[in-house]
Amino acid sequence: QVQLVESGGGSVQAGGSLRLSCAPSGSTYSTNWMAWFRQAPGNEREGVAAINIDGGTFYADSVQGRFAISQDNAKNTLLLQMSSLKPEDTGIYYCAAARRGQYFGLPSRTLRPDKYDYWGQGTQVTVSS
Repeated sequence: QVQLVESGGGSVQAGGSLRLSCAPSGSTYSTNWMAWFRQAPGNEREGVAAINIDGGTFYADSVQGRFAISQDNAKNTLLLQMSSLKPEDTGIYYCAAARRGQYFGLPSRTLRPDKYDYWGQGTQVTVSS
């Protein structure tokens, strides 16, 4: 079992930056893909960025070039650096982990919520215009 705890959300004006952190605990050896998702009120949860244990990454088109996902292996922490934030980036951001052995197929499937087994409680990000 993997437990995930997000932190770093907050309110920022458009054009600003935020960094989110996700601290996994428990059986972290049981996952090799982690990702960030977000959900705005009235919208479905959508994938933002994913990273595998070898450092390979995949981004949603809407955040490509503005967001960067990374892993701090020394602290065993997943990070999401968000820059040039827009009001449409507003939502609850969730950290997720897929069980080891999960098959994704196409790279775009690394952003499908149904591919992930463990979820954090989420952290709110609000971007004002």
